[in-house]
Amino acid sequence: MKKSARPFYQVPDLGPGHRGRTFKRLLAEAVALVRRGRIPSVAEVAQSAGVSRATAYRYFPSRSKLVSAVIAEALAPVQRAVPQEGDAKQRLHELVDRTYSRFAEYEPHMRAALQLALEHQSLEAAGLLEEEPFRRGQRTEILATTISPLKSKLKPAAYQRLLKALAVVYGIEPMVILKDICGASDRETEAVVRWMMDALVDAALRSKQAPVEAK
Repeated sequence: MKKSARPFYQVPDLGPGHRGRTFKRLLAEAVALVRRGRIPSVAEVAQSAGVSRATAYRYFPSRSKLVSAVIAEALAPVQRAVPQEGDAKQRLHELVDRTYSRFAEYEPHMRAALQLALEHQSLEAAGLLEEEPFRRGQRTEILATTISPLKSKLKPAAYQRLLKALAVVYGIEPMVILKDICGASDRETEAVVRWMMDALVDAALRSKQAPVEAK
């Protein structure tokens, strides 16, 4: 069954009072703990924040909700950075300009989200998942807005293929491959991502222009 994309965790509007301060304290502790390289339990976040477990579970009833809130805190600005002007390649470069520094700053949190998603996928497939499955965010929606100038220039199948290909090269996955396996620096990783994006757009446009061979 195809899994639909889900939006980033929506931070509740708790106002400036005690509930709002408690939520912010828990979220800040979660962000700090994940930055150290592991996904904490809700109970660990509660203890670190000096909040009762019962209170913490009211805000974050599962690790899925906890990590979703952490990612929302880290990457919500990415949603507001989607370019609206220029051609597709210009927009993609601008998207990287606006967001890749954020990715680098919150790389541990993006890795944690990937780790939890893979863990939950395996447990769900085995029928062993005992909490709400964690689903990741809105990458395809961000990219679809960015390359929207191409929607009228490509056939629907070609446009969708390009969108899926760009989703492979934008996000935490290429960072993991290029940095962990290839030993690339942050600057090299960003340069390779830009090159891949350009190559994919060029390939999509060439396929549109290629003559159809007679059968």
